[in-house]
Amino acid sequence: MKTHEVIIQPGRSERHYWRDLWRNRELMYILSMRDVSVRYKQTALGTAWGLIRPLTTMLIMVFVFSKIAKLPADPGVPYPLMVLGGITVWTFFATAFTQISNSVTMNSNLVTKVYFPRLIMPISSVAVSFIDFLVSLGLFIVLAIWYRFIPDWHLLMLPAFIVLALLASFAFGLFFAAVNVRFRDIGQLIPFIVQVGFYICPIAYSSRLVADKQNEWWTPFYWMNPMVGIIDGFRWSLLGEKAYFNPQSLLISIAIVGVCLTLSLYFYRKRENTFVDDI
Repeated sequence: MKTHEVIIQPGRSERHYWRDLWRNRELMYILSMRDVSVRYKQTALGTAWGLIRPLTTMLIMVFVFSKIAKLPADPGVPYPLMVLGGITVWTFFATAFTQISNSVTMNSNLVTKVYFPRLIMPISSVAVSFIDFLVSLGLFIVLAIWYRFIPDWHLLMLPAFIVLALLASFAFGLFFAAVNVRFRDIGQLIPFIVQVGFYICPIAYSSRLVADKQNEWWTPFYWMNPMVGIIDGFRWSLLGEKAYFNPQSLLISIAIVGVCLTLSLYFYRKRENTFVDDI
């Protein structure tokens, strides 16, 4: 078994931070498996909950927004497929964002006892959300087969939108993770942010409806939502040209995620040396 020596001295952790992060990849794996085990420990259905939640949400939203509110889907796209595509990528982002935001406080016992690169905690926390995402994506595949909806070459772009959704969760989650250590009110704010985001993102409706109202004063703010381009692009990669997709909104999403990720990573690295004092 390979071993290495960690020397704690002023400035060393800054100089060798990324090398220490790689050396502690085993700890990252252990924390990830622990989170998965805790999530499904003593549950009768286990990972089936990753299937039940999106399926139930989809059925309710289809009934409310399609049957009652009479919102249209994109032409040629079954409404359940459009909704499930949005739910799948949004749930992945929202769960990862929540887990990252709470990652430091959830591992406070480790932070106060042993040295390791603190970035390991938010990275390892996304394992649960990724497993749930794969289960939900499997449900989408089954539903697509039911509707005899065959994907085309757009499916090749799916990994890019998955990575972009993951980067978006880090872009906002790292900032809240650092602030949450000092101000525990953030833990109460995060579920509210996720709930509001669910309705302002194109999950139960198509962005085509917004594109038809470009003269409204609020439309520029809608397109500035970074998840709009990600959700539309994710559905476009699954449903093809029939799903509405605005390339400009994707460019806005990439720009905002890139800037926020850089700033959040800098802020997190700046604050992580104070985590022990604040906890």
